[in-house]
Amino acid sequence: MGRSLNEIIAELPLDEQQAIEARYQELKQEVEGLHELRQITGKAQADIASALNIKQPSVSKIEKQTDMYLSTLRSYVEAVGGKLELTVQLPKRPALRIRHLGEVAPAVEKRIPARRGSGARSPRRRPG
Repeated sequence: MGRSLNEIIAELPLDEQQAIEARYQELKQEVEGLHELRQITGKAQADIASALNIKQPSVSKIEKQTDMYLSTLRSYVEAVGGKLELTVQLPKRPALRIRHLGEVAPAVEKRIPARRGSGARSPRRRPG
């Protein structure tokens, strides 16, 4: 009969066992996608749909997407009870966190002052 993985690891030098355990802990902190994230939090697609005010099939679609808006991802993460943080890894620099990317900013209404004089406007030139 074969040996188990735990038995094989137990026979390795202590430093290798510690490296394997450290990598295992790192991998436990990663998820493959939104579906797994939702399952970890114990939520059903219907729960997420309700929180996002969308229908359940739309949640399924979001979970299968490979590309999406950050605002969609942020909303989904918040619906499962989390907080989205964006980190940039640059060579030879510590990790940088982007604080406001993907947040929905309140709409700013621009008011254009009325022109004085005749109501006629000159045609605008397009940059060429």
